[in-house]
Amino acid sequence: MNMRKIPVTIVTGFLGSGKTTLLRHILQHAGGLRVAVIVNEFGELGIDGEILRGCGIGCDENGNEREGQLYELANGCLCCTVQEEFFPVMEQLLERRGEIDHVLIETSGLALPKPLVQAFNWPSIRNAFTVDAVVTVVDGPAAASGQFAENPEAVDAQRKADPNLDHESPLHELFEDQLSAADLVILNKTDLIEAAAQDALIEELREELPPQVKIVRAQHGQLDLHTLLGLEAASEESIHLRHDHHGSADDADHHHDEFDSVVVTARVASREGAIEALRRLVDAHTIYRVKGFAALPGAPMRLVVQGVGRRFDSYFDRRWNEQEAAAQPLASRFVLIGEDLDAATLQRAFEAALEPAALA
Repeated sequence: MNMRKIPVTIVTGFLGSGKTTLLRHILQHAGGLRVAVIVNEFGELGIDGEILRGCGIGCDENGNEREGQLYELANGCLCCTVQEEFFPVMEQLLERRGEIDHVLIETSGLALPKPLVQAFNWPSIRNAFTVDAVVTVVDGPAAASGQFAENPEAVDAQRKADPNLDHESPLHELFEDQLSAADLVILNKTDLIEAAAQDALIEELREELPPQVKIVRAQHGQLDLHTLLGLEAASEESIHLRHDHHGSADDADHHHDEFDSVVVTARVASREGAIEALRRLVDAHTIYRVKGFAALPGAPMRLVVQGVGRRFDSYFDRRWNEQEAAAQPLASRFVLIGEDLDAATLQRAFEAALEPAALA
């Protein structure tokens, strides 16, 4: 009988920090490692799961979806739905333990890691799984901008300079809790900030971390897998010693009601036009995160678009499959995450922002 505990890596981090990009990197370099992936998203459209399928996870050699490798949980934050959402998936994985070498869990950007790690102390899970590490991904440019500054005057000055950075205490506390649970911190997107700013940010992050936690720098989440996997932290055994702002796993109300997630769709004429229209929405509304897919005229491949504030990134990830291509005309669709968002208002605003006169 196989009594080996399956290692689990929990990838956490704030909205737009690069968690899905990190998972893509791990999966693309996993070699023969048999990896099961759990993706927990905030919102009704499974963008992150779709992005991971673009690199082969959850698909067979013909691009058709298969069961047993990718599990998507989109009905709430894992830290609040451990019993309803998480345990059934872990039970499925337990039945397949002989086929799995490692489990990756990507939490929602709004998730508290501690309750999820504590769930690994439940007898039915503890005997079969162990938390190899909690990996917290930090958006370097966002953190360096003062978005999570302790100084209230600095936060207020940042808010006045850019209303999209006015996250105040709930998000700041969430950021601190994600750091306090970490066994490894990845300072991501270092290609976008100067070396001196990186050093200063690392000093600030170090104040929030236990001394044994390492901070590593990365661009696009590209790190050697030996740095990411096999840490053997057994985090579930010591997570109760980590400080957090939000109490125990039984007290998981951490301002979820302050966030909204809506979907907008439209036909777009170009990459530049789609991103500019999305920037206009960000400028006019309290939108923290944008992610979705654009279908460009004449392009056989799907364009992934992701944004944090006014900073956007895009790349083609895969060809449209036969089922998608048959549903002509293809529509672009994007999830917007923020506060006080109204779907109808944003849909009208998006369509108006795509008009040629608006983009001229």
